[in-house]
Amino acid sequence: MNLLKFHQVFTNEEACKLHFKQVRDKNGVVCNKCGSEHHYWISSMWMYECKECHYRTSLKKGTIMENSKLKFKTWYIIMLFMSATKKGFSAAEVQRQLGKKRYEPIWRAMHKIREAMGQREDLYKLEDMIEFDDAFFETSTPEKVKQSLKRGLGSQKQTKVTVATESVPLEDLESGTKSSSCRYFKMKVNQDFTKEGSKSLVTAMIGNNAVVRTDKSTSYVNISDCVDIHMTTKSGKETTNTTLKWTHVAIGNAKRNFLGIYHCIKSDYLQNYLNEFVYRLNRRYFGERLFDRVVLAASTATLQTSG
Repeated sequence: MNLLKFHQVFTNEEACKLHFKQVRDKNGVVCNKCGSEHHYWISSMWMYECKECHYRTSLKKGTIMENSKLKFKTWYIIMLFMSATKKGFSAAEVQRQLGKKRYEPIWRAMHKIREAMGQREDLYKLEDMIEFDDAFFETSTPEKVKQSLKRGLGSQKQTKVTVATESVPLEDLESGTKSSSCRYFKMKVNQDFTKEGSKSLVTAMIGNNAVVRTDKSTSYVNISDCVDIHMTTKSGKETTNTTLKWTHVAIGNAKRNFLGIYHCIKSDYLQNYLNEFVYRLNRRYFGERLFDRVVLAASTATLQTSG
């Protein structure tokens, strides 16, 4: 959704609340007290009332907006910024565009949205032909962030990220040229460098009927226990450019994106930034519908970040 259409549709706070209610109604509201899914709507209070136990649920309760003092329109504008471009915006830039005095509420809201994106992505597993590899992203501890901001120094910490890509083999029948196209991606921070760590990530990210291609790293030896076929290729330039092409394209794009926008990412929050990158990448053909998908994710995600 572009900025002009957004302001035509969401003219005020009430318009945003009505839209969010429609999204929640479509997906259903569950009573926090008795678990019933049947509610009345009290329009004068903007609350749901359970038909069974009469427990009342606010429009924000049970969503990532719960306990937030930000207005619905502010949340909607933040979601617009996070879905309107391929690259995204930093919290500092969103704060500046909104004219807000405090940085923390905007930063916290954006991370909640990123968590919601990640939860949405976790509902799906990759299938068919899969490229699978690891990469190291430069991240910072809080101390390193302060140093880098003061002295212009980069972080010294490297955080391991596991990347998987659905890669569809293609062949030109006339020329015989072989290539591939990409469909969906997954990126997960990997804090367990063991064989079992890689195995657990494969189980979470990839369906058991998939064919997985990796290099010959010893950390991948247990992958064959989780998938239909595991194929290995010796590491090298050829492997990077062909067998694991789309995985390395995604890694390179993510690193450039993070460096250009966020500069210095704390290791504790790297997964959230990966969530946002992958969420947009997997919906790269959604166009203006992407905004509605972000609102849907925000309305159905389980609250994790405090505040």
